[in-house]
Amino acid sequence: MTTIEDAALADTMGAAAPGRRGARRFVGPIVVGIALLSAFATFVVLADLTPIVASHYVVIGLLAVNALAILVLLAIIAREIWPVVQARRRGRAGARLHVRIVGLFSVIAAAPAIMVAIVASVTLDRGLDRLLSTRDLITNTKDVAEIYGLEHVRALRGDTLAMAISLSQAKPLFDQDRDRFRQVFSAQASLRGLPAAMLINSQRNVLVKSEFNPQLELAIPPAGAFARINDTEPQIEPVPDTNYLVAIIKMRGYDDTFLYVARPLDPRVVQLGSKAIATLGVYDDLQARRLGLQIAFALMFAVIALTVLLSAVWIGLNFANLLVAPIRRLIGAANIVSTGNLYVQVPVHPSEGDLAHLGETFNNMTQELRTQRDDIVRARDLIDSRRLFTEAVLSGASAGVIGVDAEGRISILNRSAERLIGANPEEAQGRPLTQIVPELADIIAAALGSTQRLVQGQVTINRTGRERTVSVRVTTEQSSDPQHGYVVTLDDITELVLAQRTSAWADVARRIAHEIKNPLTPIQLSAERLRRKYGKLITEDRAIFEQCTDTIVRQVDDIRRMVDEFSRFARMPKPVITSEDAADAVRQVVFLMRVGNADIDIDADFAEDPMPARFDRRLISQALTNIIKNATEAISAVPPAELGRGRINLTIAREGGDIVIDVIDNGVGLPKENRSRLLEPYVTTREKGTGLGLAIVGKILEDHGGRIELRDAADKTPGARGAWVRLRFAAAAVRAAPAADTSAPKTTTAASA
Repeated sequence: MTTIEDAALADTMGAAAPGRRGARRFVGPIVVGIALLSAFATFVVLADLTPIVASHYVVIGLLAVNALAILVLLAIIAREIWPVVQARRRGRAGARLHVRIVGLFSVIAAAPAIMVAIVASVTLDRGLDRLLSTRDLITNTKDVAEIYGLEHVRALRGDTLAMAISLSQAKPLFDQDRDRFRQVFSAQASLRGLPAAMLINSQRNVLVKSEFNPQLELAIPPAGAFARINDTEPQIEPVPDTNYLVAIIKMRGYDDTFLYVARPLDPRVVQLGSKAIATLGVYDDLQARRLGLQIAFALMFAVIALTVLLSAVWIGLNFANLLVAPIRRLIGAANIVSTGNLYVQVPVHPSEGDLAHLGETFNNMTQELRTQRDDIVRARDLIDSRRLFTEAVLSGASAGVIGVDAEGRISILNRSAERLIGANPEEAQGRPLTQIVPELADIIAAALGSTQRLVQGQVTINRTGRERTVSVRVTTEQSSDPQHGYVVTLDDITELVLAQRTSAWADVARRIAHEIKNPLTPIQLSAERLRRKYGKLITEDRAIFEQCTDTIVRQVDDIRRMVDEFSRFARMPKPVITSEDAADAVRQVVFLMRVGNADIDIDADFAEDPMPARFDRRLISQALTNIIKNATEAISAVPPAELGRGRINLTIAREGGDIVIDVIDNGVGLPKENRSRLLEPYVTTREKGTGLGLAIVGKILEDHGGRIELRDAADKTPGARGAWVRLRFAAAAVRAAPAADTSAPKTTTAASA
């Protein structure tokens, strides 16, 4: 076993006597504490967080204390560093690590401090620049307020002169009809937008007052103010403590009469001008103190950064002295382990405390690693071979396979299972299977609580708008461990179940059509003959007789229509595949449905026009007609108060190798539960539906290598009402027949679902 010998660590601290080393041990922490305390005191004083005013002498005193503390720190650090430098020069073990630890502490402390100092200084300078740069904005605000006032003064002067001239011309009316003059006076004030106007004399008596705004009361000028007012230029001034401008002018042609008017100013502009003037004073004061603020903050940042840096260097030196020896041994041992030698042991000295425990832990780790490495190497080869075989089997399986642990959490799943449950391995790994696939909760619970090796059942899984019928088998692992896992196998039997049901219903339809259709014609002829022969002979209850015979004929017609649907479903014609234009086929169906449903907006959007493809035009037109007919019936089922305008939107586009036709309506929509069963024969949600329409559409699309998808209009447009039906068939159909089945009905529309 390799052993790392403990080389004697050179005394990097010099040959000082023990008493002197003990005294030095306490001097360093005291000086560091004083330096940090002085830096903190400088910060709180300059930041104005204490009652002490940051005067010139206070700042000088604080800086002197900080400078003294920094000088003492420098002396102590130089005394500590000199032995380390000497050891590095002599190449002593651990000297390089010693220097690196000190450098690391210094960088960690200095980098943030320097960065903060630089950022703070730049931020302060930029902040002051940005703050002071807004002075022009405040000045502009003051100028705008003044310009606003001047504009109103000019406007008020013009309106006052114009009104005075108009009133001078109305002097005869003033003398003869004072009421009529008052109306003219109010009209003049209203026309010029003057909320307050009056005629007064030098004794402050109101002769005429405008009725435009009678509630507005203005203070009449004092009697001494009228002596300096002439009839050529109005005197304009603001009213104190209000937002009004008043103007007064002497009236020409009147005896001792003055026109006194007022106009309001926007109070926000008035207040804004006052605030702008006050703010400019604050900006001027800040500009005068800018240099002092920058110097004060720069000194504060520099002192704190230097103090923190020197303190970190001293702490790093002392911390390195404690770590160098045991870390040096661990580094040497780790280097040996890195070469693959796990038999190395580190000497342990109990006097090193926790670092000695670290050495013991290292030795235990190497011993445990030796044992585990041997076990892992043996198990790795076995696991790799099994893993490769298992992955090959699972990736090629068509059925979905899910591995589940004893707690029901997923441990593995293949690609088929990913497609069935709609989850990828990253999302499913480690999560409960019942959380990913809630439909399997009952079967998984039965398997976990059962002693049988096999539990199976059948569930319906709804993913991406499609319901799938899945056969589920849960088997236990062959393990004696009670905490064994389970294997869940999922087989998609949707198409098989649907084919079985369709085949069974087709056989039933053929039998019903055969048994019912034969007696229908004799019944109808007999009822019509009875009506012709005895209709005129019956005098009593003749209305009842007519009603009964009409009922027989009508019901026979209904039964015949139902039998025709049965026959059509039981003997669907094989598609005759030809090269057609899918866009043109959709356009013709839309045209016919528009003619038959003029009260509904039916719009079509074509991604390509023309859209060449190979399909049976008659059958695809029949399927699309049935879907649009169902949409019109769904729209008619909406109450008129909620419907508005009926709307059906069709889009046709290519998606890979398929033609996709989307039909979206704003009708009542499709049921949420058992929606997939609408595609089965004789399942309907309408009172008079036969339940064969969607089954026939599904059969047509299946013969064309496609399918029908039932969704909600809200999946396409959030919040929308109605259904979204997608018809998908192969652009190059997979099946074809040389000729159509002549026994099939000639009608091109299927019954409503």
